[in-house]
Amino acid sequence: MTNELPGRPPVVDLATWQAARDELLVREKAHTRAGDAIAAARRRLPMVEFDGTVEVTGPDGPVPFLDLFQGRDELVVYRHMWYDGAPHQGQCEGCTTTAWHLRDAVYLNARGVSFAVVTTGAWEEVAAYVEFMGYTQPWYSVRGVEGPAGGEMGYLTSYLREGGRTFLTYSTTGRGNERVNPALGLLDMTPYGRGEAWEDKPATWPKGHDACWTWRTDAEGNPTWGPTSRPLPQWTRPGATPVETLGRAGHCH
Repeated sequence: MTNELPGRPPVVDLATWQAARDELLVREKAHTRAGDAIAAARRRLPMVEFDGTVEVTGPDGPVPFLDLFQGRDELVVYRHMWYDGAPHQGQCEGCTTTAWHLRDAVYLNARGVSFAVVTTGAWEEVAAYVEFMGYTQPWYSVRGVEGPAGGEMGYLTSYLREGGRTFLTYSTTGRGNERVNPALGLLDMTPYGRGEAWEDKPATWPKGHDACWTWRTDAEGNPTWGPTSRPLPQWTRPGATPVETLGRAGHCH
């Protein structure tokens, strides 16, 4: 037996592994404490009041933004990017993975927090997409809505309600959205990680690919950004067949 396997971590005895694991655990705990401190600072951010009576459109037609709270005092919203007129496979793979990982809000609701997805698409297109994907979260169109109730897409945003008053409390995008994607956290626990080129790894490890390279595949599961690809979860949906045109597609942040 050899302790050197090409492109693999070194092979050691259990005691040596445990010592290395304990050393890393000290750093992991420090990282957790730092995250706790950042979360405490996040809770202390000031907030912005806005008009919660502004109308958004859902399955029951136009409703005030206040309805998204579902009677609760706190609300988390994911702002899903949208490409008008694109086929289902042409919608953003980054937003797809975010929405797919939080299929319902049962645990948020138990804590008194509501969850919804908003997007700038026309409701007719959005409704068809939601039905195709099998989503169970509340979805709304904020087409033409500006300010904290609408704004730019691709963000996770938190709100607070005080009676009939509504407030924007926090917003994040890019890698800030990773907290909704537990698959990435699990990949970070594996020897080869996400398999992306930016990751720090030994020179003998397999070379990484572009960021989010697994999020869009063809019908055979091959990662590709080509004309027969679609966001990975879509291949699990009934009626997801090979496509001839990608339409417009978003890009991972």
